[in-house]
This record gives sequence, C-alpha cells and structure tokens, in this order.
Amino acid sequence: MSSAGFKAYLKLELGLSENSIEAYLNDVAKLNSFATEVSKDLPQLSLEDLFSFMKWLTELGLAERSQARIVSGVKAYYNYLVLERLVDASPAELLEVPKLTRKLPEVLEHNEIESMLETMDMSKPSAQRDRAIIEVMYSCGLRVSELIGLKINDIDYLEQLVLVTGKGNKQRLIPIGSEALKHTQLYLNHIRNQQAESKSGAGILFLNNRGGALSRVYVFKLIKRLAAEAGIRKNVSPHTLRHSFATSLVEAGADLRAVQQMLGHKSITTTEIYTHLDRTYLKDVLKQYHPRS
Repeated sequence: MSSAGFKAYLKLELGLSENSIEAYLNDVAKLNSFATEVSKDLPQLSLEDLFSFMKWLTELGLAERSQARIVSGVKAYYNYLVLERLVDASPAELLEVPKLTRKLPEVLEHNEIESMLETMDMSKPSAQRDRAIIEVMYSCGLRVSELIGLKINDIDYLEQLVLVTGKGNKQRLIPIGSEALKHTQLYLNHIRNQQAESKSGAGILFLNNRGGALSRVYVFKLIKRLAAEAGIRKNVSPHTLRHSFATSLVEAGADLRAVQQMLGHKSITTTEIYTHLDRTYLKDVLKQYHPRS
C-alpha cells in the first residue's frame, strides 16, 4: 500500500493534524493486513469484505470507539481511491460506525480544582507557569495540544480573548477569565520574559526549563501530581479540566451551541454529553420553566 498520496490527501484535502493522519494510516494498515489474509488487494475489497473486516476487528478485541475511528479512516481511504480513479465507487459508503456506549466523562468540582491549586509551592519559579497552565486550561476548556501550542500573541488582554488553533488547524476565539489572565501576566512578566527561547520555543507562551515548548507528557504528569497531592482519587487527566469547564457552563444554563463553539466541536452531538446534569437540577428547571409543572 502506497501511503504518500493518501497522506497528502488527508493533509491537503481534509486538513487533518499530524496525529490524525498517523491514526488514519494505521487504520488502513489494519485493513491491509486483513486484505492479505483474504488474498485480495485493497481496491478489490467489497462491502461484504468490509463487514468481515469489522468482525475481524471485534475478534481482535478492539473497543467500539477504536472501531468507529477505523471506519472513518477506511471511508477516507476509499474516498481517496475514488478521487484518484483507482476504484469506480467506494465500497465503504454503506459501512456503518459501531454504536458507541457513551461513557460520562470524569469531572472535577470547583473546590477540587481550588484544592489542586493550593498544593502549589508558589516560591518556586516553575509554579507560576504551572498555575497559569491550570488556570488557562480550566478557564478556556483547552485540549492539551491546544495549550502547549499557544503563542504569546494569541492572548488579547484588552478584549480578554484567546485565539486557539484546534484540530485541522481550525482557529476559534475563546473568552478567558480574569484569574487566568492575571496568572498568565505574572508568568510572562516574572518568568517567561527572563527565559531564552530555543528553536522549538520561539514565540510559544509556556516554555520548559530549557526554553522549548512543553510536552503533553509534562502537562499530564503535572495534573496527575496536583490531583494526588490534593487527595483527589478520581482518574484525572488534562482532558478532565476540559470536561469540568464544559460541565460547569452547561449546569449554569449556558447555551449548548455556545459551549460547542468554545470547545471547537464539529458536531453538537459531541457537546451533548455535557448535559449529564443531576436530577435535582433538572427538576428545578422543570418547575421554573414548564407551564404545567
């Protein structure tokens, strides 16, 4: 399987990130392994073959979510073959994504996040950066990849907005809270401005101790450590702050479309997972707004 053309298609036509492109290439590699087992080339596979492929994935023990992503990769691959006129029609057109069992995300209460912040030793230079990281992630609901990619000029302190570059290099503006702005300015004025930038850190907001861009692993370990030190036993990750941001907005009555825009979700269906509100809240809403309650 030649992947160069498909890779270019994913990048130029679909605008996917490097991580997504790599995932799609791996997905098609799995399909290629299956095709080898049934003694066919990829362009020769039929819809029935693809159904067998999905069964094959299940037998390998792949989770529903992994299978759903693989279907997306397979569909994209055959669309590419159609575009290149290597097949007349896509056999994957009628291939359905497995129905996912929706798992509610782990979220942190506001007081739990405060407890994490209180564990920081602010006498350490790195603590001011780490405090700003937590404040920005929680204030704006950023993905960890979006956070570590933030540039100094992406924050508009006058308008209190952040320009975020998300999946597929799509940009969106998100309001940023006063606490996040305050701690980001403290970090910039007292820590960041005194650091020499490496090539990878040029213009980047949050730098590591060597002047380069932070890694995802660092942010993951930071949040894990703070949660443990605060005595929080939940399974906490950088994405937990994003879930907590969205949940707090929805529970406070924020419009779901606005939350969708701030999170950078392509589909409103993805955002609807944050409507997992407690029953007491729902009863209160019913009493307040329904004319027959």
